[in-house]
Amino acid sequence: MNLQSMTGFARATAEHSGAAVAWELKSVNGKSVEVRLRLPTGFERLEQAIRQAVQKRFSRGNFQATLTLGKAAAVQAQPVVNEAFLKDLAGLARRLQEQFGTAPASADGLLALRGVLDVPEAVETEEERAAADAAILTCFNKALDGLEQARADEGAALKGLLSGHIDAIEALTLRAEADPSREPAAIRARIAEQVKLLMDASANLDEARLNQEAAFLATKADIREEIDRLKTHVASGRALLTAGGAVGRKLDFLAQEFNRESNTLCSKSNAAAVTAIGLELKAVVDQFREQVQNLE
Repeated sequence: MNLQSMTGFARATAEHSGAAVAWELKSVNGKSVEVRLRLPTGFERLEQAIRQAVQKRFSRGNFQATLTLGKAAAVQAQPVVNEAFLKDLAGLARRLQEQFGTAPASADGLLALRGVLDVPEAVETEEERAAADAAILTCFNKALDGLEQARADEGAALKGLLSGHIDAIEALTLRAEADPSREPAAIRARIAEQVKLLMDASANLDEARLNQEAAFLATKADIREEIDRLKTHVASGRALLTAGGAVGRKLDFLAQEFNRESNTLCSKSNAAAVTAIGLELKAVVDQFREQVQNLE
C-alpha cells in the first residue's frame, strides 16, 4: 500500500438537470477523522452520507468539504404574469393620465410592481430529490478520488524524505559504532590516564577501589545496547515504509524511540567524537519526526 499524507486539496464539478454542482475538499493533519461541512440550506440531509464516505476512505485528518450549487446559464426559470392584475393596473394608469395628466405608464414599470410578475420556485418530487442527492454524492466521491490521489502523491514524496532520514540515522549509528574511541585499547588508555591523575592528586586513594570504580564507569558508558537498538529501529522504519498504509502513528512512536536512544547515546558518551555524532543524530531524528507528523 502507498503512504498517504494528511494534507491535500481536490475539486470536482458536475451538472444535474441544469444544476451546476461543485465540491471543494481539503484536508490537514489530525489525530483522527474530523469532517467539517459547508452545505447550502436544505442539504443538511446529506451530512451523514458524506461523513461516512470520508471515514470509509481515510483513517486520519481534518477535512473540510464545501458544496456549491447553481443553475446552468442555459436553464432559465419561466416567469408567470398575472395578466388580469396587469390589465387593471394599465387601465388605472390610463385614467390617471387622462384625468390628471400624469406620465404614461411604461411596461417595465408595470411589470416591476409587486404581484404582477412572479418567478415560481420549482417544487421537487421525491424522485427528483433522490436523483439530485445521488448526483451530488457521486460528484463528492469524485472529489474524494482527487483528494486521495493528492494525499498519495504527497505521501510518495514524504516516503523519499523519510527514507533519506533513516539512511542518515543508520550511517550515524555505524559511525558511532566504528569510532576509534570505542576500541578497548583506547578505553583502557583513557581510564588509565584518569586513574593516574587521581592517584597523583591524592596518595590516600585506594588504588584497587579506584580501578574497580573506573571499570564500573567504563561499563556504564558503553553504548553497545544503544547502537543495537538503533539498528533494530532502522530496520523497523524501513519495513513500515515498505508496507505503507496508515503507518503514521507507528512511525511517530518509532521517532520517539530514535530520540530516546540518541539522547542516551549522548549522555553515556565519554568521547567528544561520539557526542558530536549523537548531537547530529538528534538533529536528523527531529527532522524525521517532523515529517512523520504529516503522514496518515
